Amino acid sequence: MAFVEIYPNRVKMNTSYLRNLCAGYGVEVVGVTKVTCGDEKIASAIVEAGVKTIGESRIENIIRIRNSGMDNANFMLLRPPQRSRVSAALDVADVFLISDLDMLGCFMEAPNLRKYHRMIYMIDTGDLREGVWYKEAIPELEEAVKIAGRYLAGIGTNLGCYGGVLATPEKFEILLDLGEKLYKRTGVKLEIYSAGNTASLPLIENNTCPEGINQFRLGESIVCGTDVTNNRVVPGTRQDTFILYGEIIELKTKPSVPEGEIGRDAFGRIPVFEDKGPRLRAILDMGELDVIPSGLTPLDSKISILHASSDHLIVDLTESSVDYKTGDIIAFKMSYGALLRVMTSRYIEKVYRWE
Repeated sequence: MAFVEIYPNRVKMNTSYLRNLCAGYGVEVVGVTKVTCGDEKIASAIVEAGVKTIGESRIENIIRIRNSGMDNANFMLLRPPQRSRVSAALDVADVFLISDLDMLGCFMEAPNLRKYHRMIYMIDTGDLREGVWYKEAIPELEEAVKIAGRYLAGIGTNLGCYGGVLATPEKFEILLDLGEKLYKRTGVKLEIYSAGNTASLPLIENNTCPEGINQFRLGESIVCGTDVTNNRVVPGTRQDTFILYGEIIELKTKPSVPEGEIGRDAFGRIPVFEDKGPRLRAILDMGELDVIPSGLTPLDSKISILHASSDHLIVDLTESSVDYKTGDIIAFKMSYGALLRVMTSRYIEKVYRWE
């Protein structure tokens, strides 16, 4: 059975490094665990590294972490729930990212709203995911103040995740400027400017993050040690935090190009093949159902990934110096997207290593 080795202590090391890095610039880190589906051991490692707030996008994941016995962290719900689940969200989370006035009103009208709950209203500064468009934000923020009053703790933005827009000082200055304008119009002084995610870390590293930005929501850099938006490894972090293993269930030499007229594969794609002659090919016990093949990097650098169907991952072993046999295990590092699917798959066994 395919399995993934999970190294919480390595995640803890990444968290500690990044928390200290950001703290030096007055920026608090929210540790985002959504890529691990709310894995309680990963959440615990993040909190042990000094992070006070765990960020999750799904109520079920917060419940899972809380049920593990964690009572020393706050929880931020990164995506608003369905209207029918607002009360459920208030029962388990402390801080909420909101981007819609009607949704904000639902929270304010909920009978279980408590004094400690806080709302962060999201501003779209160009990436085109959630939030009010920044050029039209002031009227909506003024209305948010009327609806939420003291519960409105801050404003935030998200960059990189949808449109791939890079974080720049100018993007963050938009938030600070909006906060200043809101204060002049309403007298409300915002506490939180939640501007950053992993893709924003270069602004900290280069000392170009505007003063006043005081919260980053970090997931990929903590869990994977990578920054896909900027196409880089995050300096000071480890990338061997999760290792995926697949077992060889077939090993044969075959032509490198299929024989016959080519149509579409099981996922509607038209595959392209390069004729390299006969190749030694292995089929592993996982597929598109379990992982994104393009996000895999074999630890044996001489192995190349050919293609995958729902339940078969096909790799080329021809160049490897290892004498692989049926039943042998092949190891892979994973991208953020590949890890997300692996952690979601119930067919990939999760094995914890405390190294």
